[in-house]
Amino acid sequence: MENFSDSHCIGTGGSGLVYIAELPSGEIFAVKKIHLMEDDESFDHEIDALIHIRHRNIVKLFGYCSTPRGRFLVYEYMDKGSLAESLKNKESIAELDWIRRLNIINDVSHALSYMHHDCFAPIVHRDISSSNILLDLEFRACISDFGIAKILSADDSNCTRFAGTKGYLALELAYSTRVIEKRGVYSFGVLTLGLFMGHHPGDFLSSMADKSTSLNDLLDIRLPLPAAEVARKLFKVIVFAVRCIEPNPSRRPTMQQAIKVFTAAGGPDNHVDHLHTGIVILAFLS
Repeated sequence: MENFSDSHCIGTGGSGLVYIAELPSGEIFAVKKIHLMEDDESFDHEIDALIHIRHRNIVKLFGYCSTPRGRFLVYEYMDKGSLAESLKNKESIAELDWIRRLNIINDVSHALSYMHHDCFAPIVHRDISSSNILLDLEFRACISDFGIAKILSADDSNCTRFAGTKGYLALELAYSTRVIEKRGVYSFGVLTLGLFMGHHPGDFLSSMADKSTSLNDLLDIRLPLPAAEVARKLFKVIVFAVRCIEPNPSRRPTMQQAIKVFTAAGGPDNHVDHLHTGIVILAFLS
């Protein structure tokens, strides 16, 4: 990597820069160099989280080291970079068609459900955003950047400092530092809406709070409108996403329920025009 030259930098994580590294064998990896001015906390958090979890939709950690020159984490390389980059790229936006977007958010829902409900202990990522969702050549989505992840304990001592990406943070962070899975659910809701709108939904949803809008008004205008069958699936997923941004965390659904929504998304449509069916936006976004 030519001593971590800028020409090899492929991204910026919450706690460091990410570089592409190619071995003589031709294998390619992503290497995160942790900021030297940071303490060991984010480095340890990432290792603690990733050495305990194995899931096809969570980025693989192959190794790590700490030296006088810095601290490094070695991951699988995701060819298409972040979801945020793909959504901004006008030239390749057509590749992110409605089916691929449905598959991406399905991948994320399975990863979060695994983290919240099926791990040795619940893990809350605390920074689910489009910048931390990576895509491979087949558009498989993986959650990355676990530097501020929190492994929840059974003794209820799950308070921590304020952290995360503005616009994806649950509203209750204004008055509580306790980490619960429902904060990740909130971020998932914002991510889902942003994916199908093609941009972060904040300004639009703030103006639409407690009002009804149609699915047609919530879809990325850079793509052709979906066919009826796809529109039905999009409608069900977006209605679920709106439930995820409910201001009261106790009323938000779980990520296990998200998987059920995807499983049932292909049900009968009863000739409903889903593109013009109203969706009530119940929450203000931070």
